[in-house]
Amino acid sequence: MSVQVIDTIDELQARVASTRFLEKVVGLVPTMGALHAGHVGLIDRAVDDCDLVIVSLFINPTQFNQQDDFDRYPRIIEDDLAVCEKCGVDILFAPATEEMYTGQECTTVDVTNLTDHLCGPERPGHFRGVATVVVKLLNISRADRAYFGEKDAQQLAVIKRAVEDLNIPTEIVPVPTVREDDGLACSSRNQHLTVEDRKNATMLYRALVAAKDAIAMGEQNTEVVTRIACEYFKNQPRTRVEYFEIVDPSDMQPLKVIQGPVCVATAVWIGQTRLIDNILCCPDKRD
Repeated sequence: MSVQVIDTIDELQARVASTRFLEKVVGLVPTMGALHAGHVGLIDRAVDDCDLVIVSLFINPTQFNQQDDFDRYPRIIEDDLAVCEKCGVDILFAPATEEMYTGQECTTVDVTNLTDHLCGPERPGHFRGVATVVVKLLNISRADRAYFGEKDAQQLAVIKRAVEDLNIPTEIVPVPTVREDDGLACSSRNQHLTVEDRKNATMLYRALVAAKDAIAMGEQNTEVVTRIACEYFKNQPRTRVEYFEIVDPSDMQPLKVIQGPVCVATAVWIGQTRLIDNILCCPDKRD
């Protein structure tokens, strides 16, 4: 059965209503397109769990801080449709901007505290845009479950909090980060890397693993762990570390002392491309 492509809210809601009448489980995988192995991991999990799987493809303008970043975002819907076909997706929801935003909106979703650190300061308004569009997609689709990658740890925390605070009856399902063979986290932005930058990009994962190993061996001082990990970024060409932080995974607040599970997160500019990654760590636990 081929993927049904829907571009209007009314049509999607009618299709979902007919499925709900049969008491089927509806799953949603929100994306901005340019589907890669990481997205496939989300879709595969949804297909395993749900009777009807919707993949949304919407490049959300309200979460971009710079117009050129929005303009550069890959748009390859034919390839995305082929991925959905191969994975067994039921519906590809691909609305136009005008369908999602009429221009008359007066409401946004702003999750405070969780966005004070990490990506928040450098990307003002980004998480407001993310939370707002995700809440819209959840309301439009009436999904029982929605699937998000752990690579975007702060985004995942923001979405979980919004869903909890607003009593949205959708289960948020985290899916582990999918990585290339050399450890680089799969991302739509990877295709912007030059050959040399792509080689250098593996330093993100190596730095995170170094931090994880230090924590597993008992180091509790976050400054020491950060110093060990950031050695991997020294003297690297075309590289700028935006942040390297060790935070509480429940509220994304920076820690000085490690006493339990932590999220080690980083954002690094390599050339003109901004990459993010993170790893969850527990003291006295090594893989």
